[in-house]
Amino acid sequence: MLKRVCSMSYTHGSEKTKLCFQAITRHFHSGQPHSAARSFFGVEDFLDDDNSRPYTYQKEKKSKNPNKHISFKQRTIAYMEPFTLDVFISRRFVSASLTHRVTSKQVAVAGTNSKDIKAALKSRSDIPACLAIGKILSERAIEADVFTASYTPRERDKFEGKIRAVVQSLIDNGIDVKIYLD
Repeated sequence: MLKRVCSMSYTHGSEKTKLCFQAITRHFHSGQPHSAARSFFGVEDFLDDDNSRPYTYQKEKKSKNPNKHISFKQRTIAYMEPFTLDVFISRRFVSASLTHRVTSKQVAVAGTNSKDIKAALKSRSDIPACLAIGKILSERAIEADVFTASYTPRERDKFEGKIRAVVQSLIDNGIDVKIYLD
């Protein structure tokens, strides 16, 4: 439609309209943006803000404070204490795992949903089940040559009851657990 309108006005128009349409068509399909970069559902067209990478799909988050100092401890904690303990307790089961921080690989896992543990327990979510999970996890961790771990409870978790039973069982069975409470 636009092509037909342009061709009709081009053939019937004066010299001024011919020059105007030539200027429009010259810049119409050049492939370069003439305004700021557009975004369509998170896909950045053409170039980023710093014009470094063409056709990027998602921008990384920029720090709110680019001059923020990162301490030595913050930079090296993942290498000094590489293993973290993760404990999940629901109404139906208990699971715990030791994860390597740098590689994000699970070194040892134990849960009351597994077949070998499920048959031996009376209930899958009480304190004796938590103690059993701690013991089995410590055996599997020692088998994988892991003797230390760090544990930071989630925001909604309190370090008492079942969670404390799992951690205490790990400590009693030979795993040194550093607990970080805020």
